[in-house]
Amino acid sequence: MAKALYPGTFDPVTLGHIDLIERALHLFDEVTVAIATSESKTPVFTLEERIDHIQTIFEGNKRIKVIGFTGLVVDLAKEEESKILIRGLRAVSDFEYEFQMANMNRAMSPDLESVFLTPKAKFSFLSSTLVREIASMGGEISSFVDPIIEEALKKRFKV
Repeated sequence: MAKALYPGTFDPVTLGHIDLIERALHLFDEVTVAIATSESKTPVFTLEERIDHIQTIFEGNKRIKVIGFTGLVVDLAKEEESKILIRGLRAVSDFEYEFQMANMNRAMSPDLESVFLTPKAKFSFLSSTLVREIASMGGEISSFVDPIIEEALKKRFKV
């Protein structure tokens, strides 16, 4: 059974992330969405909230597992018995960083492969950072996130 690990902060999960998860399901039997604690980034949502958001969005899909983690992705991949990391590339600017990370991960864990997926063109500009910024100012975000996330952001920012 081919199991892939899709790590990230997902603060918040966007339609671009959802698109990549769905694309990964065409390639792998199981996708584990691994949500980093990311305390250094001071996330808007707690780890538990981010886990709950993604579990709710994919409720009933037995091929998607959602977990939280702290530490190195290579260690988590070993724990989860996954030899595949999913990474998203929105633009050329993402490539250099992701290429460097893939090589570093491979140096630490030679059997770990990084698979790069691109989102639909309409999501290629989308980032959690931009969504948070727009939401914090009361902007329209319904075309960028699932309705569950839209509601959560409105409550969080009281807009």
